[in-house]
Amino acid sequence: VQLQASGGGLVQAGGSLRLSCVVSGRTFSVYAMGWYRQAPGKEREFVAAITWDGRYTSYVESVKGRFTISRDNAKNTVYLQMNTLKPEDTAVYYCAADRTAIRMATTRLPADYAYWGQGTLVTVSS
Repeated sequence: VQLQASGGGLVQAGGSLRLSCVVSGRTFSVYAMGWYRQAPGKEREFVAAITWDGRYTSYVESVKGRFTISRDNAKNTVYLQMNTLKPEDTAVYYCAADRTAIRMATTRLPADYAYWGQGTLVTVSS
């Protein structure tokens, strides 16, 4: 199973970016997906998650109303639309794939994710 994340870059505060993560090697449509991030000198933190069918989503409080997670099961891709970016959003962003098929709720626990992408760097300048 491979997860390929892309879409990071340098953006000014208030700007937007859309991250993408393409999954190969497993049936994408039956697994929940998540996004995490790790800022310099800090631990990895949960950002957002979406159930296998896209019906439910969850977010860390600091990004609610600014970030949107979505998925396209036909393209084996999960997205993270990030708007109104702030310098504190600067981090390496990782996508992750759930280890359990047809989980009926989102999960924020890193241990529930079996596969991780390589990360894509988002830098927000002030």
